Amino acid sequence: MKTRERFCAAALCAAMVMAAAGCGGGNGANAPAESGTETSAAETTAVQSEETEPVEDEDSAPMEDVTVILDYVANTNHTGMYVALDQGYYEEMGLNVNIVEPTEGATATLVAVGKGDFGISYQEDVTVALASEDPLPIKAIATLIQHNTSGFVAYEDKNITSPKDFEGKTYAGWGGPGESAVLNAVMTQAGADFSKLNIVTSDGAGFAALKDQVDLMWFFEAWDNVKCELEDFPITYMPLRDLDERLDYYTPVVIASEKTLEERPEMVKRFLSATEKGYQYAIQHPEESAEILHKYAPDYDMELLSRSQAYLADKYMEDSETWGTMKDSVWDNYTDFMVEYGVIDKDIPAADCYTNEFLPSAQAES
Repeated sequence: MKTRERFCAAALCAAMVMAAAGCGGGNGANAPAESGTETSAAETTAVQSEETEPVEDEDSAPMEDVTVILDYVANTNHTGMYVALDQGYYEEMGLNVNIVEPTEGATATLVAVGKGDFGISYQEDVTVALASEDPLPIKAIATLIQHNTSGFVAYEDKNITSPKDFEGKTYAGWGGPGESAVLNAVMTQAGADFSKLNIVTSDGAGFAALKDQVDLMWFFEAWDNVKCELEDFPITYMPLRDLDERLDYYTPVVIASEKTLEERPEMVKRFLSATEKGYQYAIQHPEESAEILHKYAPDYDMELLSRSQAYLADKYMEDSETWGTMKDSVWDNYTDFMVEYGVIDKDIPAADCYTNEFLPSAQAES
């Protein structure tokens, strides 16, 4: 998404989604398993992250300034970074990290021109940026969530249960480049006529608009669905990953410019090592992590953060033994989808879009 409200029911952002953002203890992410239990994948990866050594003498080595530009406002997608900041994991790596929200334009563009060292973006946006006539010099270096946790929703009483029921309905979205393509694809595959769907731009009314103003929206399980649960607002949810396997893409991802990767590779490794440690903590201590995020985003209701964090604790590394790792097949599948539906006009090799080489797991294997 290019600075889009990816986590709010009123998706009023500048870019397309797609798919879902305390006080805590010290080094919980690296704590050994309890006696008599198996070591979890999270704990295994935490041990691997120790391959990247922290900066030992902070008095003689000045802290290295690093700026991270979010995709939108702080939310539970980003919790691991705020944990790493709050718990001193970045400081241990000699990094003075500043996490900011985008204010001047799309995050991918800001990172490409050096306004930030790292950014939070999406597989779709990275691919579109690289397929453009003037490609942005960026690359994805980690995924925050292993699977797409977004989908279409309707008010439960309207009996809209699949894309086949979208004909004659009104969809409120944010106008991203791939949004219509996804709707077209899932409706066509269900035997429905995409031309009979009315698409409007959301006015920010929120999920309540589903009851009497529009029929469909694009929601994110960890945020919008949780908000509906808290308000006892009944919805029918249709996960994208169940509608077309190619829509199970990486969202969100950490990006960096080619210049940063070439000129500051050790800094990148240290940043990802500390970030991984933060997400390991969030996986193992969701409630404490929600409290940490609340310190940096106090306007959110604590119950929303707690429920959202509990949901994402199982999603950050779902089906993966290592944090942040991406696969060619996921990138290639969604690239093929975007070519088929005209979002981009050429294939972009997965190797041009992402790399795992800076992740702690890659350092452990080398």
